[in-house]
Amino acid sequence: MRDVLYPPHVPTEPDPIKRSQNAMVRHALPKRFYKDVTVTIENGRFAIKLDGRGAKTPGRKVNQKEVVDPHAMPLTRIVNTAIDNVVDQIEDVAADIAGYAASDLVCYRAEQPEGLVTKQRQHWDPVLDWSAKTLQAPLTQARGILHVEQDAVSLQRIADIVFAVKDPIALSCLHVMTTLSGSCLVALMTAHGALNVQDAWLTASVDEDWTTALWGQDDEAMHRAKLRKTEFEAAAALCAAVTA
Repeated sequence: MRDVLYPPHVPTEPDPIKRSQNAMVRHALPKRFYKDVTVTIENGRFAIKLDGRGAKTPGRKVNQKEVVDPHAMPLTRIVNTAIDNVVDQIEDVAADIAGYAASDLVCYRAEQPEGLVTKQRQHWDPVLDWSAKTLQAPLTQARGILHVEQDAVSLQRIADIVFAVKDPIALSCLHVMTTLSGSCLVALMTAHGALNVQDAWLTASVDEDWTTALWGQDDEAMHRAKLRKTEFEAAAALCAAVTA
């Protein structure tokens, strides 16, 4: 699987999540067939066997259709990332997630037009309310793009909750949801089951959807948005599965 999922020349990337995701990129999608695919239990975990041999992650650790397309396998990408990188850098990844709270998407509101202001209020106020009531971490709203300093106690409370996630796969899922949405709070709310995945994506896409409605659809942008949504949904589903 290394030939399929791990290209020979991958630029150095300091971010452990992005490094593993970059390793999954390959322009040529070779055909690959297996006569026998089985699932076994090894050391208390499920293991995939392809023609009797264990499947490997891009980092050569133990770990579809006519061509093997990494972009069509978001669950595989997330699990590979967890095994190859996150498991050894739990605190670094958690710190990256928690850092988003200091400039969280849902805190920065448009001043106009009124339609966008209303949409943001409708989707983002419940997230801030949840953070204040459930996490005991109220955050301050800002108008426009000027940075607002958030309460240190609230930021620490959010960080404590993120750092309490010790499962590398769950943490990888949380990181994916955070980076795709631009919101640590949306990711945490989804992970806690307080926001379903469809509403979570609508919440994360308020600005983008408004722009699309105003200026029309762009095919390339729509394709990128579809891929991002698919990965967000996969991360949410996997997070729910491993934390159930």
